[in-house]
Amino acid sequence: MTHVLLIFLDGVGLGDDDPSTNPFAVAHTPTLNALAGGRRWLRGTPRVDNGRALLIPTDPRLGVPGRPQSASGQATILTGRNVPQAIGEHYGPRPNPAIRAIIHQDNIFKRVRQAGGSAALINAYPPRFHELIRRGKRLPSAYQEAVLSADLPIFTQAEMYSGAAMSPDWTGEGWRTDLGYPDTPLYGRAEAGAHLARLAMQRDFTFFSHWLTDVVGHRGPLERGVALVELFDAVLAGLLAVWDDTRGLVVITSDHGNLEDLSIRQHTTNDVPTVAIGAARHRFAAGLHDLTGITPGVLRVLGLSEPPPDPGPA
Repeated sequence: MTHVLLIFLDGVGLGDDDPSTNPFAVAHTPTLNALAGGRRWLRGTPRVDNGRALLIPTDPRLGVPGRPQSASGQATILTGRNVPQAIGEHYGPRPNPAIRAIIHQDNIFKRVRQAGGSAALINAYPPRFHELIRRGKRLPSAYQEAVLSADLPIFTQAEMYSGAAMSPDWTGEGWRTDLGYPDTPLYGRAEAGAHLARLAMQRDFTFFSHWLTDVVGHRGPLERGVALVELFDAVLAGLLAVWDDTRGLVVITSDHGNLEDLSIRQHTTNDVPTVAIGAARHRFAAGLHDLTGITPGVLRVLGLSEPPPDPGPA
């Protein structure tokens, strides 16, 4: 059986080789560089296979003018449909009614569930988040909407304490310093990666969202971006050290660029990196060139039917 772990890095594109504006141009990232055949994750980095991983520069623009946005980009990743084309624009950060309708019609969580498989978003969220959602004071993100539409739970502090869910900062430090939970689990960098790998092997499809990259992309500074990229590199090294390539596929992707150009506080129109790690990487990546290829690739690897043809604009 193949298990798929999708690591969603919010707001990460392939930008210029400029150490003054792009954390990926200056950060110490031996793990990320190895996955790209010894290259940094930059504009111009080609599609490359290092023997274990395949890096594919991926189009988030989808033929629609303007800067790609979170809700429409995430919905495209989750459904295999060209959502910006369907609604006539890039839209975000939260889904509007048209995007929510597309997500509820069909998405990867629903597909896995309908086939009798197991799936989860393994981020943990504090009580305040759940209360705001329940009261209608906060709209779910596109991936949270997809989870809810599949009748799956959004995890709470209970799963954080039990180790069944993880903090978006990988290590759990934010739950202690920002949310005021002094006794939640705390992981070292490599330990966090190994824990993520173990969680992913417990089900067919696992989705983890790291949204801090987009936050830093909007706010800076460069030093924080560098620290965040180096943290991810170390976590990923821990994950790959224990990952069984014959039993599982790791997919890393993003919805739009942002962090790679800290000279501005807006999203970019750059390609985003998609990385597939494991024996099934070429099966996943067949024909992939833009964000519509993520869900079909995951479904192929899981042995499930691909989404129906995109009907085009609504």
